[in-house]
Amino acid sequence: MKLMNYTMAAIVFASTLSACTSYRPVVDTKGQDMTRYEQDLKECQDLAGQVSATGNAAIGAGISAALGAAIGAIAGNSASAAVGAGIGAVSGGTAGGLNGADKQKSVIQQCLAGRGYRVLG
Repeated sequence: MKLMNYTMAAIVFASTLSACTSYRPVVDTKGQDMTRYEQDLKECQDLAGQVSATGNAAIGAGISAALGAAIGAIAGNSASAAVGAGIGAVSGGTAGGLNGADKQKSVIQQCLAGRGYRVLG
């Protein structure tokens, strides 16, 4: 039951990371039509939403939970296995969610650059 709680906590945390589709990179907008820029940014954010930070978090949580449980079981008892699984689920879910968020930011930056904007960061 604890494993389920840790896994759910990791997934909920990662789902908050998927808000990165509201990420606004630093762009040199000098000489740009700002109305057009806002439309392009929205479209790029929508495209970035296709990258699932939550999915990456769930995969990371599952794999890390299994590894943590195995390490805990090697330590010798079921309580250690449960703790190991919980720690693995949270750390793996967090890492997977952050990876997905980074991918979303990259998609937004590349999309804007592809539309002719000078993306600074």
